[in-house]
Amino acid sequence: MTAPVFVVDRLDGIGPEFVLDGPEGRHAVSVKRLRPGEAVVLTDGAGRRAECEVVGTEGKDRLLVHVTSLSEEPPEAPRITVVQALPKGDRGELAVETMTEVGVDAIVPWQASRCITQWKGERGLKALGKWRATAREAGKQSRRVRFPEVADAATTKQVAALLAKADFAAVLHESGEEPLATVELPAEGGIVLVVGPEGGVAPEELTLFAQAGARAFRLGRTVLRTSTAGTAAAALLLGRSGRWS
Repeated sequence: MTAPVFVVDRLDGIGPEFVLDGPEGRHAVSVKRLRPGEAVVLTDGAGRRAECEVVGTEGKDRLLVHVTSLSEEPPEAPRITVVQALPKGDRGELAVETMTEVGVDAIVPWQASRCITQWKGERGLKALGKWRATAREAGKQSRRVRFPEVADAATTKQVAALLAKADFAAVLHESGEEPLATVELPAEGGIVLVVGPEGGVAPEELTLFAQAGARAFRLGRTVLRTSTAGTAAAALLLGRSGRWS
């Protein structure tokens, strides 16, 4: 079984002996019940990792470890960003969780015109915080050391600007004549994938995205929920791009 991952603020200058404390230390000691000799990984979530061996515990929230190696994982290529329209309820967190687990590099919440959910004021900040916390926890669970970036909520115009800069831009939509499974993908650069809301991508949004260089593609014969379509499409692209090889 792979070693559990714990997050620290920074790994710069970390010594051979380190104390993991706070919430992460409490989870390691009181929940995971780690014991001397077991392996753990510390990460800053930005690609750096420290391979460690547990040497002891103090109280209920301090894990004492010996750092055996330090390394940095380079960014993956091509970089995959999913623009996720805001789903209803907690389905947004489900989408973030599963997209993180499969390996998406960045997630952009999108306030599409047909979204029932509205991120406004304190409610919007709280929802964004939940998405980011979900990405962090899912990153740990899936043993990632480079967690996906969860951007601020974007408007349709901001999404169009993001699509215009991509090396490959796609919108999942039933109007697409070509399946995503057969399209030619870039080996480097950035891929941006747009997932619409429950009510679908509005015609004016499709037009704007097309003007930015994004094409509509079909994912398959069935219709997926907005909370699962991004994960399915990202998994397809990750497999075809060679990142899962």
